[in-house]
Amino acid sequence: MTRIGLLASFVLFLWTGIVAGLTSTLQQVTNFGSNPTNAGMFVYKPTTIKVNPAVIVAIHYCGGSAQAYFTGSPYASLADTYGFIVIYPSSPPRSTTCWDVSSKATLTHNGGGDSNGIANMVAYAISTYKADASHIFVTGTSSGAMMTNVLCATYPEIWRAASVYSGVAAGCFVSSSGAVDAWNSSCAEGQVSQTSSQWASVVHNMFPSYTGPYPPIQEYHGTADTTLFPSNLNEEIKEWSGIFGYNATAPTQVLQNTPLSGYIKSIYGPNLQGISAQGVGHTVPIQGNEDMKWFGFVAGGAAPPPSTTIGSTSTISTTSPPTTTISTSTSVPATTTTTTPPSTGGAAHWDQCGGIGWTGATTCVAPFTCTTLNAYYSQCL
Repeated sequence: MTRIGLLASFVLFLWTGIVAGLTSTLQQVTNFGSNPTNAGMFVYKPTTIKVNPAVIVAIHYCGGSAQAYFTGSPYASLADTYGFIVIYPSSPPRSTTCWDVSSKATLTHNGGGDSNGIANMVAYAISTYKADASHIFVTGTSSGAMMTNVLCATYPEIWRAASVYSGVAAGCFVSSSGAVDAWNSSCAEGQVSQTSSQWASVVHNMFPSYTGPYPPIQEYHGTADTTLFPSNLNEEIKEWSGIFGYNATAPTQVLQNTPLSGYIKSIYGPNLQGISAQGVGHTVPIQGNEDMKWFGFVAGGAAPPPSTTIGSTSTISTTSPPTTTISTSTSVPATTTTTTPPSTGGAAHWDQCGGIGWTGATTCVAPFTCTTLNAYYSQCL
């Protein structure tokens, strides 16, 4: 199916939640930091928000927008319930409003593509809203699902966990010409097949210097998907099995009719689940309550350590969380993984100013201070 088919498949994409019943409204944020491709940032903050709130980044599909995903997904309503913040990125001004998951820039850590802009949105939320950097989550549908996988590969240090609805493996849509937002029929039609080891190399090459953990991931896909063929689920499972050291052909547990009748959940280890939705096309409906479990807001999720403190009135603390500090920067050439030092000798507000492998400026222009966030990243705040 062509990109036009991908857009048409969303005509019936609806959510039964009532936006009018929400406690707050969607607000646009501008000047949130480096934004190489001019992506839009929209934020939903409930009227009642927890101290040091968690953040969910919810990424729309082709033909969609931040506003459409805000009204067509359950996350704003769930934010009212649990007191977290939702960031709705809106794709750069392109004819299809799809996300770029094909170019070298977006498939490279700090490469300057769409993925870099989204990472900077998270950095802004942590700094401005005092969000808990150890509880940042990402999810998306179709093109947004593809971007979710890409973000887990290019910025693994940011995310606590991820939930993917009808996507493809990170790097599967790569363009041999390096084109931005290119359609890849071979990938879409399930003709791309690699081993777990090969897929793991694809992921590692997006952030070669990174040695920390990767976020736990749930992958949903429909067996009747004729836009992004069902075999893409298997490639996603192989990719992340290669990262986590699991056997992609031997799940440790298979649960029938879970979470819904006709759905089959395969568990490969504590960090990876694949959910095949029998007879479901493009796309699998968002399972908001299941996401809340997977993200640890309620009991029953297998990914983050069980916790009843997410969204509490004090800073969240869990045992051995993954590295979660944001790694964002200004745009860099696609052939490198570090940013170009500012010519003034001092990094600007929001820019990187230190971290493993950093060779640029280590001081900030006044009045900003170089703040160490983790071993991989310091930022001018």
